[in-house]
Amino acid sequence: MTISLVRTDVIETDRIDMPENGDLSLDDLFERLEKMPVPEGYKAEIVEGNVFMSPQRDAHWQTIRRIVRALEDRHGMGAVILSDVRIDFPGQANGFAPDVAKFAADAEKDAHGRWRHQDIEFVAEVISKGTGMNDYGPKKTAYAQAEVPVYLIADPYTARCRVFTHPEGGDYKSDLTLAYGEPVDLTGTVVGITLTTEDFPRD
Repeated sequence: MTISLVRTDVIETDRIDMPENGDLSLDDLFERLEKMPVPEGYKAEIVEGNVFMSPQRDAHWQTIRRIVRALEDRHGMGAVILSDVRIDFPGQANGFAPDVAKFAADAEKDAHGRWRHQDIEFVAEVISKGTGMNDYGPKKTAYAQAEVPVYLIADPYTARCRVFTHPEGGDYKSDLTLAYGEPVDLTGTVVGITLTTEDFPRD
């Protein structure tokens, strides 16, 4: 059995060999992934057992920076706000590296030294070509199952944001789409900010 390692801007590349029964833990998968050549400027994550690498383009990073800055302006520089750091989520073999993840003020790492999905208050993903289906599909499902209160998708290709709130029963009950330029009002959520999107770059 094999798991494909996919670079989203090129064709399928290397493979990770798995035992016949397929019983590799997330830790095993990440350990093997660390031994493989990951190009500079790419992030790697595991979505439903599949390993994806995606490049960070200018528009991608600039959007992340603006979201992080807005969160820090509201919650302070001491807030736990991470980007591209492994966090394990519910579901089969889900080791994501969210573009932005904000944790509760009392969040603590687990016994393995990792941040827990149970402490996340906000997640943002910026769409990359080739992985958008993950952000709108299995990652959205995993975030809802983890009961992440607010999930924001910023899409520089369509110049739109989608905001998912009120997780319940493994799905989000609220789904709002806003064009870039419209404010994303999250003041009624645990995030407590209004995110301006006029300067979000388009790709």
